[in-house]
Amino acid sequence: MTTTTATATATASPSAGRSWVDSGTVERRVRKVSLVVLVLALGVLVLRPLYQIQRRAITNDAAGYKAAYIDDPFIGEAIRTTILLTLGSLVIALFLGTSLAWIAFRLPRRLRWMAVFPVMPIVIPTAASVTGWIFLFAPRIGYGNAVLRWFPWWADVTRGPIDVYTLPWIVLNTGIGLAAFVYLFVSSGLAGINGELLESAEVCGSSKLGAFFHVTLPLLRPSLVYATAISLLLGLGQFTGPLLLGRTEGVRVLTTEMLTHMSESPVNFNAAAAIGAPLMVIGLIFVFAQRKLLGNQDRFVTHGAKGFRPTGRTSRFGVIALALYGLVAAILPLTALVIVALSPRWSAHFAVSDFTLDHFRKAFQTDQVTSAIRNSVTYSLTAAAIVIPLGFVCASILVRGRRVRIFRSALDYLVAMPLGIPAVVFGVGFLFAYSGPPVNLYGTKWVMIVVYITLMLPFVTRLQASGMISLGSQYFEASRVAGAGGLRTTAQIVLPLMRNALGATAALTFILLSHEFGASLLVRSPKTQVLGTALYDALTQGTYSEVAVIALVMTAVTLAGLGVAFLLGGRSVLNRL
Repeated sequence: MTTTTATATATASPSAGRSWVDSGTVERRVRKVSLVVLVLALGVLVLRPLYQIQRRAITNDAAGYKAAYIDDPFIGEAIRTTILLTLGSLVIALFLGTSLAWIAFRLPRRLRWMAVFPVMPIVIPTAASVTGWIFLFAPRIGYGNAVLRWFPWWADVTRGPIDVYTLPWIVLNTGIGLAAFVYLFVSSGLAGINGELLESAEVCGSSKLGAFFHVTLPLLRPSLVYATAISLLLGLGQFTGPLLLGRTEGVRVLTTEMLTHMSESPVNFNAAAAIGAPLMVIGLIFVFAQRKLLGNQDRFVTHGAKGFRPTGRTSRFGVIALALYGLVAAILPLTALVIVALSPRWSAHFAVSDFTLDHFRKAFQTDQVTSAIRNSVTYSLTAAAIVIPLGFVCASILVRGRRVRIFRSALDYLVAMPLGIPAVVFGVGFLFAYSGPPVNLYGTKWVMIVVYITLMLPFVTRLQASGMISLGSQYFEASRVAGAGGLRTTAQIVLPLMRNALGATAALTFILLSHEFGASLLVRSPKTQVLGTALYDALTQGTYSEVAVIALVMTAVTLAGLGVAFLLGGRSVLNRL
């Protein structure tokens, strides 16, 4: 009996072993094929619009470049203004964002809730914020200017003293908005520094200033590189501020010149593509240079029992600075929007007794506004439902795909590219790529959704990858050792532990999509209006009360999405944005 059993077992063993090896081999092949398909699909999604831009620019012996850079009399001014706007807003953003991050870490414990103030400009839609600045500092009837003219220095002037439509104020407005992104990067970098390293440096005789330059600053290098690159690229691709503020005084930048060539008669799509092509190349150079400059980011990671906390007393000036930034960047523009939306008409003077809800009633009875609200929510939710799982797969490959380095590197670059290309340039590319055969999506909701998916891919992938890295590998390895497969480990271990990261991802995705303006303006059709494009149309028509109502609706939609994300991801969602 024993001999027979042993013989049977020995006979069955090779077959069982081969079966196990074959199933493992099949699984690995399926994974590799799936990875190849994913990389190719993302390549088409990201690279096809960029290829179409360059193709249109060089068509007919580069006639687009000639029309854009030789025949256009305003192109030199647009290039100079773009450079000034980019560098000026970068300096302001880096100074403000870094200072605010350092100040936030020195807040007293009971006032640490004020650390959310620098993030407020991200929550408020850019189009709404810029519109609020118009209502505040328009030269003749801006509320802020009306208050300033009460002071004796400006009592005799009828315009100003601030003109929000001029380049210096456009630069300042842009820099204040970009400071929120710098704040997020630097705050995240400071939070990840091991406080024991600073204590060790001081024990070894280093001064606080020396510890900052020799320990803190080098460890902040990834954060500062990311912050600089993102601010530079966002400044280079600025569209909303220059378009809404610069149109009055004729302030031109490259992105608005693209819109001019596509909207004025005669329409010249090739010239618009020729202007977008250098912006695209510069963005791609920054993406590659950023990765080269940082190299292996693991060397910037520190671990220890103590988190980072600047030494020294808390600063009362810091509390005032945070409150002032929140007031200027968020509260004042929103207040101006509320006043205009409730007043019978926009003028330099208003009375609370005259406030009315008529403009809200009229707006919600207008098909253009109601359809824009419906489209914004529908397109944003649909794009988020697609891009978040897609980003999760990409993040899993980037974090744990050690054995597929070639495809992993290709995927990493493809995911990062939309972050380096201005949204308005992508909008032009998608218009060219999907307005004719073989795939014609123009006039349908899907062209908007595909654009949104492409623009959000870098954000959702990076946020989810950050969440996976923070979990470490021990949970994943323990689950696999216990016999769970990849899908079961993901469903029962990874996803529950990443609840906060997923909530933050959902929040940021919905916020950014509900704000999206540049690409939406270029690929929209009369049937696919969203809130941002409806606001622009109302502003060009001079119906300022409707503009204020739409801006407030955009803000309300954003806050509603953020509230849902809080329910899904917990109170730490805002800290992860």
